[in-house]
Amino acid sequence: LLPHHIHHNVFTGDPRKFDPTFKGPIHNRGCTDILCCILFVLALLGYFAVGILAWSHGDPRKVIYPTDSSGQFCGQVGTPLQNKTLLFYFNILKCASPLTLLEFQCPTTQICVEECPNKFLTLVSALKNNEMNYYQNGCMGVGFQNAPTILKEGLCPAMLFPSQKFSRRCLPNLGTKPGGVIVVGENSTTFTDDSGQTRNASDLLEATKKSNIAVEARQVAMRIFEDYTQSWHWILLGLFIAMVISLIFIVLLRYLAGIMVWVMMIMVILVIGYGIFHCYMQYAHLKGTPGGNVTLRDLGLQTDFSIYLQIQQTWLAFIIILSIVEVVIIILLIFLRKRILIAIALIKEASRAIGHVMSSLFYPLLTFALLALVIAYWAVTAVFLSTSNEQIYKVFNTTQCNYSMEVCNPKTFQNSSIIEVCPDAECRFAFYGGETSYHKYLILLQFYNLFLFFWCVNFVTALGQVTLAGAFASYYWAFKKPDDIPAFPICSSLGRALRYHTGSLAFGSLILAIVQIIRVILEYLDQKLKGAQNKCARFLLSCLKCCFWCLEKCIKFINRNAYIMVAIYGKNFCTSARDAFFLLMRNILRVAVLDKVTDFLLFLGKLLIVGIVGICSFFFFSGRIQKISNDINLNYYWVPILTIVIGSYLIAHGFFSVYAMCVDTLFLCFCEDMERNDGSVERPYLMSESLLGILNKKNEGSK
Repeated sequence: LLPHHIHHNVFTGDPRKFDPTFKGPIHNRGCTDILCCILFVLALLGYFAVGILAWSHGDPRKVIYPTDSSGQFCGQVGTPLQNKTLLFYFNILKCASPLTLLEFQCPTTQICVEECPNKFLTLVSALKNNEMNYYQNGCMGVGFQNAPTILKEGLCPAMLFPSQKFSRRCLPNLGTKPGGVIVVGENSTTFTDDSGQTRNASDLLEATKKSNIAVEARQVAMRIFEDYTQSWHWILLGLFIAMVISLIFIVLLRYLAGIMVWVMMIMVILVIGYGIFHCYMQYAHLKGTPGGNVTLRDLGLQTDFSIYLQIQQTWLAFIIILSIVEVVIIILLIFLRKRILIAIALIKEASRAIGHVMSSLFYPLLTFALLALVIAYWAVTAVFLSTSNEQIYKVFNTTQCNYSMEVCNPKTFQNSSIIEVCPDAECRFAFYGGETSYHKYLILLQFYNLFLFFWCVNFVTALGQVTLAGAFASYYWAFKKPDDIPAFPICSSLGRALRYHTGSLAFGSLILAIVQIIRVILEYLDQKLKGAQNKCARFLLSCLKCCFWCLEKCIKFINRNAYIMVAIYGKNFCTSARDAFFLLMRNILRVAVLDKVTDFLLFLGKLLIVGIVGICSFFFFSGRIQKISNDINLNYYWVPILTIVIGSYLIAHGFFSVYAMCVDTLFLCFCEDMERNDGSVERPYLMSESLLGILNKKNEGSK
């Protein structure tokens, strides 16, 4: 075994030594993690290349507008389809295929028509009853042919259904009998499809639902857009109120942090005490009831868990567990009261720091703008990549043919040699895809797009953390506050981060992005294995998901503190992460207490702000306030409410993320201050007087 002092240094490192030249964030620093910086720049250039490639091949109109099987857009001005604005499906049953969701297209022949069919009619009955003039409106061209020839050549659907237009698509208009039985046509519950199989009318309903997913989403989106046009000014007012409340809460924390913490602790103790009392009352109530004295061992394993609440032993176990938790909390409050006071003092000091660096409250606006840019670029690139597929036509035949399922060109197919070898072969639309190298690696491009999205988002977050840490560290290490604080601490800190530490930020962001992309892959595998019977594989996958979730949380915590050390000392990422880790390990109890106290206070703040603004917006938009609400006509009153609630949370999170970063930075500076200085004239403490009083320390020469 290692000697005690060696064992201690391995896990906590050596304490900081006094450095008379150290006056806060170092200005004379050099570039760090240059290789990662170069790699990040190259990755961004590749990201831009992927975007340009996607924009040159993709066409979002495939998602927005109906497209026939020839790749033409229905209703496009200046084309023969200008007046044919509706899309008609030959066999809507094929829309129930998963390809509908994966390829944004139903795998059946589709044509553009002027009007949707309004009655049920089969091809055979149309030929027999001389109704082909009506029927051919849903065909690609018939001429004088019989039904087998028409169906063989794929010129017409086997039947027409009464349809209604919905977002420029013809979807079956099904009826119902008494009792909810679905019928097609006049009164028929079954029909014969183009392959000769008898199908239920309910199959049509299922296929319609699948083909209707994107259509319904578009209709809802249009109504939501209309609601935004009616209520946007009220939404802005609600978000402004949320911003004002956030500012007020941060100011009040300077004066009420101590009261809020102790009230929170007392409330927790009282709630647990009430739980113990309630459990005891249930225990006493069951004491004289029949069956109440049955033991858990006698009862065994039951699927109905409410049965366990009818025996005494369950409530006795609850009493014991809650009593242990109550005693532990009280003991922790008694023995950790000094560290709780330090946490409260640091929270108050953070409010003072933000008061001297007010520009820090507006820095999240820059972070939001950069994140919005990254998200928009990722989303647009993903849409263009998804719509980069082309119409693929393949050879279909009923007899043996060596060219079967090979790619073909419908324009030149009739003059090709395939017809001579396989007379019954046809060149039909198969799917949306591509045979080029670009289309083969399309899934990899989507993967690269997602990976760079994670990397860029993490980089923008890291840039904000380093910038704020540098500004707040300048405040802490200023001997005379606010005289020794730089004139523009946020700007100078941002400049240092971009000039010297882009590589370090890219390094930490890359590690986190790798873990996040692994989690996405695990989620994808989990979706694929949901129908599998291999329980062992499902269990291992769940364990991996849990482990990587924990790993992501740990890396975020380490990165956050590493960025603080980068902002202060200007060292590379690995050295900063090591120094931050050892510094936190030497103050592990303070870390645990401060982290939980701060998290709870900020959670209360977010809950309070979102609750106040959300409740007020609910009463306003739901019509409870009659004088003003009657002037607003909305399709969904929850649209502005939900927007305000989400926006209020983001605003509160933006303000409180600044506050949390300030607390974390001041805490690391406080720990460094305790190790570097001793309160003498040569080595005075730089912490506030309130912190010195809590620690029973003082600077020599101070009053």
